[in-house]
Amino acid sequence: MTDQRQSARKIVKVRAVIAMEGMAPMPGRTSDVGSNGVSITVEHPLQLGQTGHVGFDLLVEGKLTPIAARAKVIYCIFSAGEFKAGFQFLNLDLNAMTQLSRFLR
Repeated sequence: MTDQRQSARKIVKVRAVIAMEGMAPMPGRTSDVGSNGVSITVEHPLQLGQTGHVGFDLLVEGKLTPIAARAKVIYCIFSAGEFKAGFQFLNLDLNAMTQLSRFLR
């Protein structure tokens, strides 16, 4: 399996909410984040190419900062009794981009 990440990733374990189109919002936990996407562990499998919203909080320069983004599922693998889904951010807004780059540096 080739790694499709173009950017540096940072391990971060925080609660997340995923709201895919046509589905009820579901809780998850981030495992890592980068400027182009985030990996989130969920209870149920997600379909590749599915789009929706992801939301989570990052500690940026000592302040809890909410990140909310449209995202597309680019992988979903079953691991240790749960599903690890990779999301690619779509049209990230400037504020979220700025906060993410501050968090990642």
